[in-house]
Amino acid sequence: MISSATGLVASPRALFLATVAAFVLAPSGVAMAQDDQDSEAASPADEAEPAGDPPPAEYSNTSEIIVTATKHEQTLQDVPVAVTVATAAMIEREHIRDLKALGSIVPSLRISEYQSSENTNFLIRGFGNGANNVGIEPSVGVFIDGVYRSRTASQIADLPDIERIEVLRGPQSTLFGKNASAGVISIITQAPKFDFGGNVEASYGNYNAVVVKGMVTGPVSDTIAASLSGGYNRRDGYIRDLNTGERMNDRNRWFLRGQLLYQPDSQLKVRIIGDYGRIDENCCAVVNFTQSDATDAIRAVGGNINDPADRFGDRVYNNLPFVNRIKNYGVSGQVDYEIGPLSLISITAWRRTGSFNDFDADFTSADILKTTSTDTNIKTFTQEFRATASIADKLTALFGAYYFNEKIRQNGSIQWGEDTRAYADLLIQGASGGALGLPMLEQTFGALEGAPGKYAGRFFAPGQGLDERYALKNEAISVFAQIDFKVTNRLTLTGGVNYTHDSKRFSANVTSSDVFAAMNFNDLRYAPFRNQLLLGGLIAQGVPAAQAQAYADAHQNDPAVNPLNALRALQFLPPFLNVPNAVEPGRTGDGNVSWTARASFNLTDRINLYAGVATGFKASSINLSRDSRPAAGDAAAIDNAGIAVVNQTYGSRFAGPEKATSFEAGIKANWGLAAAKLAVFKQNIRGFQSNIFTGTGFFLGNAGKESVFGIEFEGTVRPVPELTLGVAMTYLDPKYDDFRNSAFGDESGMTPADIPPISATFTAQYDHRLPNDDHLILYGNFHYESAVQVVDGLPGFIRKDAVTGTVLDYQPGLDAAQPFRREVNELNGSITYAMHNGLEFSAWGRNLLDARYISSIFDSVAQAGSISGYTNQPRTYGVSARFRW
Repeated sequence: MISSATGLVASPRALFLATVAAFVLAPSGVAMAQDDQDSEAASPADEAEPAGDPPPAEYSNTSEIIVTATKHEQTLQDVPVAVTVATAAMIEREHIRDLKALGSIVPSLRISEYQSSENTNFLIRGFGNGANNVGIEPSVGVFIDGVYRSRTASQIADLPDIERIEVLRGPQSTLFGKNASAGVISIITQAPKFDFGGNVEASYGNYNAVVVKGMVTGPVSDTIAASLSGGYNRRDGYIRDLNTGERMNDRNRWFLRGQLLYQPDSQLKVRIIGDYGRIDENCCAVVNFTQSDATDAIRAVGGNINDPADRFGDRVYNNLPFVNRIKNYGVSGQVDYEIGPLSLISITAWRRTGSFNDFDADFTSADILKTTSTDTNIKTFTQEFRATASIADKLTALFGAYYFNEKIRQNGSIQWGEDTRAYADLLIQGASGGALGLPMLEQTFGALEGAPGKYAGRFFAPGQGLDERYALKNEAISVFAQIDFKVTNRLTLTGGVNYTHDSKRFSANVTSSDVFAAMNFNDLRYAPFRNQLLLGGLIAQGVPAAQAQAYADAHQNDPAVNPLNALRALQFLPPFLNVPNAVEPGRTGDGNVSWTARASFNLTDRINLYAGVATGFKASSINLSRDSRPAAGDAAAIDNAGIAVVNQTYGSRFAGPEKATSFEAGIKANWGLAAAKLAVFKQNIRGFQSNIFTGTGFFLGNAGKESVFGIEFEGTVRPVPELTLGVAMTYLDPKYDDFRNSAFGDESGMTPADIPPISATFTAQYDHRLPNDDHLILYGNFHYESAVQVVDGLPGFIRKDAVTGTVLDYQPGLDAAQPFRREVNELNGSITYAMHNGLEFSAWGRNLLDARYISSIFDSVAQAGSISGYTNQPRTYGVSARFRW
């Protein structure tokens, strides 16, 4: 096993440029020689492949790959957008089972899984968020056959009968509407065919991994074709829970997908798709990386937790199995109708997603948190109309409208367990030097209220906690248009505009039964107790008794020096001000105009230049969590309305919209034997929605401005007909231009975490045709991400100046001096024997070097000073058989 936590490239930009130059110059002699043979008016025959076997499908001439990145068909070479295409053959060679593994072949795309099977986060060019909070929509839009999937629970099922996946980088809101401010992942599946055919695949790997999937298609009549696909994916977990005996991070999911295609003539085409999928998994294991005095208290009450030195040992301790159950289903219908030069498209979709999650939120074998469950239901309806017209091969105009309606309901609870009371008592004794304890506090507070037994045994009692009910209704409408005007045979100008209006209504009904969290330590009835504590503390410091008594008498009701303030850190589940209320209406409304302007110029028939500006939009996101709090600006109004709850705190109910702007220029070249794409961009997002876990909840806010300068390169070369080499590299230089209200204070001018300066994927495929027309195919892929800090910081590690309150530091350390970092070095590969009769046998492996790294970290729940997080998946390997007909 290889573990990585440190090691930053000395000059990421220099390394990037050197690698790109080496790759481009290596085939330049062949490419330039071929380009010299091309005339200005080269015929299609000039695009023919050289003699010998045809190239593998996944690396065929990019001018032959048709994409719909601009919502009408263009070749990958001609489309003036930064887009990466993963074909079905590439996905098969990589043995990619779902979207989470797609990042290994698209360096600008990073995908992470946290907390549960449905909490998957997509980032493109370093931008993206969402996942752990159902009220937060992603910045990367995911579309399957033109249907928007708004939440990750509806996106992560196994990849069915894929035709290709298009990853569009940069803002795409002009054509794709809201929530595409960072980019789009568009998944296109195979439509039913009027020729009978299909495929079936079975695979077995380590951890008892079993995958069975298949697809069959064919005619029902002369005008109707149908297809049916399905799959089953099961694998034992690779992390052992030494307390429950369960295996975690397993796989247990299946899907069915049926399609009908009605095509009575060349003008009309109707495609109906229905799908259903289920997931039932034990995910996702949390590993402890750094321990504290609170960890000692966990062990003192009989709990256990993994050894941080064994962070990659894949062993954890929990007091209950994690439950991730997801069901996702829906139906969509697409109608295409051609009327002369006019093409009309309508896409209607209805979807429903339900999920239930239950997990041990303290991530130890102690029974601190008995249950943390959420039950979520999402209903989504979408409707899109588009009209495209081509006029005299000079003008292509697209007009469209889009409607989105979604309803979300989420219920949840969190309860104290049998060990919570003893655990809290130890923490209180430790914080007070043994002067205080739970029984003493219960008796004192009760006596001062005139009922000595009022609180006896009630602080941190089992079963106390929070009951949560959230609801969100979201409605949005967009109208858009885009025009491509061919000024000359080589120059095309593009202009597009989109207006989107998004409205949300939300509610939170949360009830706290945590008695200790509802205690008002500033209550005037507790003045004698505060007086004694102040007096005792001062005398212990050597202050004369008379002077100490005078100070205690003068300040016993001063909240700023309340000696009980140290106990507020243990008021984990305080009373909640529900919304809507007299001050907060519980609604948002956003309107935005996004636009695109581009120019594309065919320098030769093989080289295309483009440059443009695009803007993007993401609507307001709602904090549907127990950490949702009124904004500080509403404090006075809440006090005046008399609706403030005990221990009222302030934070955020929602984050406002984010708006992106990207300036980009690029070149695409295809010489047949070699192809290359280079993009240079400067992208910024104003109001970037930041969602930081604080150890007990999430802080949701807007950054003033975040920007990134980047360079992307993709290239393939065929030095000999059987060998295809490829490289894809991304260089990113991000910055918080303005982020004054982060969870850690002012981060303006700092470098955002979790965005590696260099991401690269190197591929090689050797496809040897045997004398009997069988093929032996060797494939290798190496994915690299340079070392990067895992998080901006952790709220539990904030150090402030004692006088000014300025944040001095918020960085946790892996040891005394080294912050948490991640470096990725993953090798994937396969060897396939493909017979001419359609039968294939493969041996494959992912992360063959068993490189381990830290995916993410956070403040351990209810364990001040402790750090927990997630690690990546270890080496997996197996064999598979596939038959096509």
